[in-house]
Formats: sequence, structure tokens, C-alpha cells
Amino acid sequence: MQKSKKKIEPIPDEFKTIMEASNFWDTHDITDYWDNTKEMNFKVSLNKEPKYIALEESIARKAFNVAKKKHVSIETLVNLWLKEKLSTAK
Repeated sequence: MQKSKKKIEPIPDEFKTIMEASNFWDTHDITDYWDNTKEMNFKVSLNKEPKYIALEESIARKAFNVAKKKHVSIETLVNLWLKEKLSTAK
């Protein structure tokens, strides 16, 4: 069976934000880039201390559903939404 000859957009050398990387991979298939992958070893140190806030049940449910559709955690989604909103706050 012959492989498809579809044009593959190159992976950017660097993504400026996590959202930019997320948007790229939301619209591209990793299997198209599999030959460009390699095993990596690295250490991650997260020094974030979680802050807990109460959400109304209906808001939490809607946010959970949106996060599930976007394939991200509810924490990631809420943080992104808050960053967006706070960046425009006066």
C-alpha cells in the first residue's frame, strides 16, 4: 500500500506559549511526525502551590465539560480563562 503524499507543515522550532503548542497539536497528527521524534530525558521541578477556590456547581460542571472537549484538565482550562480575563482587567 502506498503512503499518502500529503504536505506536512513543519513543526515550529519553538512555541512561545503552551497554548500555541496546544493549538498546533490540536490541528496536527503526531503520526505524521513520528519519524522526527526521539526519546528525551529531562527533570521537571514544579514549585507551584495549589490554591483552592469554590465554584458554583453549574459553573464547575460547564467548565468540566468544556475541558473534556478540549482534552485539557479543568485546572488548565480555568487558569487559561483567568489569565485571559485578568490580562484585560483594568
